[in-house]
Amino acid sequence: MDGTSVTRAVHRSRVGWMDTDAAGHHHNTAVVRFVEEAEATLMRERGITGYFGAAPRVRYEVDFASPLWFGQEVTTTVVLERIGTSSFTFRFEVWGEETDRHARRLAASGRYVTAHVPRGADRSAPWPVPWVTALKGDAHTA
Repeated sequence: MDGTSVTRAVHRSRVGWMDTDAAGHHHNTAVVRFVEEAEATLMRERGITGYFGAAPRVRYEVDFASPLWFGQEVTTTVVLERIGTSSFTFRFEVWGEETDRHARRLAASGRYVTAHVPRGADRSAPWPVPWVTALKGDAHTA
């Protein structure tokens, strides 16, 4: 990540047994969980409540670069790239930290879009102004 945006969060975790298959490396779905943990960190750090349950993913793309291994430390960075009227665009990187058997390397990267669908609604609506204000930072708005 280039570090130019201040609307970002970093989450550190470890590959758990539930994140792996019988060979000991991660399931692809573990990347989504790591990214969602970083996204939750971002919302918590910005004081936003009520986001989860009102922000479904409407697009998700990921490039897998290398495996993560059971017990390996993982660093996930999420950056809010764009604030739209009713959507947010994020980019992410998931890094496997150095172990005695593996160098630090990029495991996955990608982008995803969430839409604001208030609880009980059946379509998107503009983001609450306090959320946008809390998240603005250097993210591009449209």
